[in-house]
Amino acid sequence: MTSSTSHLVPPHGGKLVQLLVSPERKAELKSLSRDWLSWDLTARQLCDLELLLSGGFSPLEGFMNEEDYRGVCEHMRLANGLLWPMPITLDVTEEFAAKLEPGSSHVALRDPEGVMNAVLYVEQVWKPDRKAEAESVFGTTSFAHPGVDYLLNQSKPWHVGGRLEGLQLPSHYDFKTLRLTPAELRAEFARVGWRRVVAFQTRNPMHRAHVELTFRAAKTVEANLLIHPSVGMTRPGDVDYFTRVRCYQLLLSKYPPATVRLSLLPLAMRMGGPREAIWHALIRKNHGATHFIVGRDHAGPGKDTSGKPFYGAYDAQELFRKYEKDIGITMVPFSMMVYLENRDCYVPDTEIPEGARVLNISGTELRDRLNEGREIPAWFTYPEVVRELRRSYPPRHQQGVTIFFTGLSGSGKSTVAHVLLAKFLEMGGRPVTILDGDLVRKHLSSELGFSKEHRDINIRRIGYVASEITKNGGIAICAPIAPYDAVRKQVRQMVDPYGGFVLVHVSTPLEICEQRDRKGLYAKARAGIVKEFTGISDPYEVPRDAELTIDTTELSPEETAQEIILHLERQGFIGVSPEPSLAAGE
Repeated sequence: MTSSTSHLVPPHGGKLVQLLVSPERKAELKSLSRDWLSWDLTARQLCDLELLLSGGFSPLEGFMNEEDYRGVCEHMRLANGLLWPMPITLDVTEEFAAKLEPGSSHVALRDPEGVMNAVLYVEQVWKPDRKAEAESVFGTTSFAHPGVDYLLNQSKPWHVGGRLEGLQLPSHYDFKTLRLTPAELRAEFARVGWRRVVAFQTRNPMHRAHVELTFRAAKTVEANLLIHPSVGMTRPGDVDYFTRVRCYQLLLSKYPPATVRLSLLPLAMRMGGPREAIWHALIRKNHGATHFIVGRDHAGPGKDTSGKPFYGAYDAQELFRKYEKDIGITMVPFSMMVYLENRDCYVPDTEIPEGARVLNISGTELRDRLNEGREIPAWFTYPEVVRELRRSYPPRHQQGVTIFFTGLSGSGKSTVAHVLLAKFLEMGGRPVTILDGDLVRKHLSSELGFSKEHRDINIRRIGYVASEITKNGGIAICAPIAPYDAVRKQVRQMVDPYGGFVLVHVSTPLEICEQRDRKGLYAKARAGIVKEFTGISDPYEVPRDAELTIDTTELSPEETAQEIILHLERQGFIGVSPEPSLAAGE
């Protein structure tokens, strides 16, 4: 470490490592960086870097080397024996890894806008066994687990380990007064005299059950409450953190005055269940908490493809107890809170009286009620929270939606897309945009060829434009060939957070498509004149996740379009929902 790195001792013990350098050293590093390689950080890497630089990941002083990585994966221990359950690694491409020389290379780590946040002193470069990592860290290799899916399908194949010097934390322009580093938060606790602090981790909006749980937890251990939500990457499909934070702010008045603090944690969650519970506690210890709430299925990713939960309901509590002394923070275990209708109160599910009627609304049901504009009862959440959720998540008929066609050339995609365009314009109410394959090639992707790499780039561009249209409440009709499954899934991931996504596989057989070929492309492809032609000299990967599969051999374009409209009506994207009430009794 350089002399500018400070080591602070939190009041509860342990070393807090801060990796930010002095202004003089920062200027020196920026000057030297002209001769270094640069790596543009991904969203997850940027979250990890921020917590490394601020001390949130103390005692780590950089991205892990191979010895620490293996120790964490296999035994939840760093090479020096300290408890740490989650690998914190910098994954890079094979091409970039080949340029690095351990012991001599320096890498300027930059945000997406090119701002240099830190320098990495390269100590090791290696290719990990990511499948073995998934098995040891997550206990599964199923892609249904979001942590596994990211690790095996999205992360890069090589790792770079080494110590860091930080020039500046990543920039945030939102909720700036709520973004406190570990040192700032501990200083705030000292200023107001908080000696006992119980932290609550969440990635979801909080409702009455959460308020009751956190109030009970703080009361049980006679501590003040830190609501410390993760606002980095969470599970795909989660409520966006801007909406969540506005909801958290509305709930602060529900607690006794001067007993609660809201602060945001830029953590990229892994949804790692029991291991993640320990990780979350270590991070909160660095932020000054003395106690940590571990509830039912803490940081669980849900169920696997067979419908079985990846982790047991209280596995996290059991693992936490095993390592509690090493963690250095006291667990406050809690069961799921449920509502007793006859008593009008919430109790842990372990305290339900015999014969009592229990009411509950799952996260899935809440989303359904929001999508359908149905009532959300007052016993479940507060009216002001419902209003905030409805602002960001209106009923489906008011949301944007992307209709994404895929199929062979000549299958009928473009014709059906134009019929749909006319039908939606007849209906009115939302702007409609068509992103036809040929038109996109002309206006957005004229420089691209037809290699797989260029086809994927073209489809991702379509996906990005469609996501922006959907985010702003419009209808995007996309009609490319889109032959490859992986990039279609990427487009779905781009659009899903903002509204509806309907994949329509136009499954018209190849021989019918050839018969319809007005441009003679199939004949040229079979003659070898047109290269890499889908269905002839290049593969078409049939989608297994299409919402609709339609063969246009016997259907007119109008009939095909009507099938799609009927599906959208069934899903609530077309039609008028009843005016929603905020809560029962209002």
